[in-house]
Amino acid sequence: MPNRTIETPNAPKAIGPDSQGVIAAGRLFTAGQIALDPATGSIVEGDVTVQTRRVLANLEAILLAAGARWSDVVKTTVFLQDMGDFAKVNEVYAEVFGSARPARSTVQVSALPRGVLVEIDAVASVSG
Repeated sequence: MPNRTIETPNAPKAIGPDSQGVIAAGRLFTAGQIALDPATGSIVEGDVTVQTRRVLANLEAILLAAGARWSDVVKTTVFLQDMGDFAKVNEVYAEVFGSARPARSTVQVSALPRGVLVEIDAVASVSG
């Protein structure tokens, strides 16, 4: 079965030569999402909590476009500009994911695109 590209107007367009997500072998692989407002293309103003909410809203839009939901997510990677923000990000993450408990890696990086504080990508199971 060929790979299928996922695109939705409810998440930001890809910044570079990539896609919002790709379905391959029954899995959705999302691009890393940052705190871009899909309507304006601008970074949302606010602290890491505000940015995390926007990032997760962008991821949810891609999941829904692929026919998936949070409970289908099997793995995430969280990239933080400052590991000191982990507790704040984790609080929003837990709220959004609810009872879903995907595997997760969290790493601190020296910089993220457009100077954002957090980026998250996900892998989810999908049908079709």
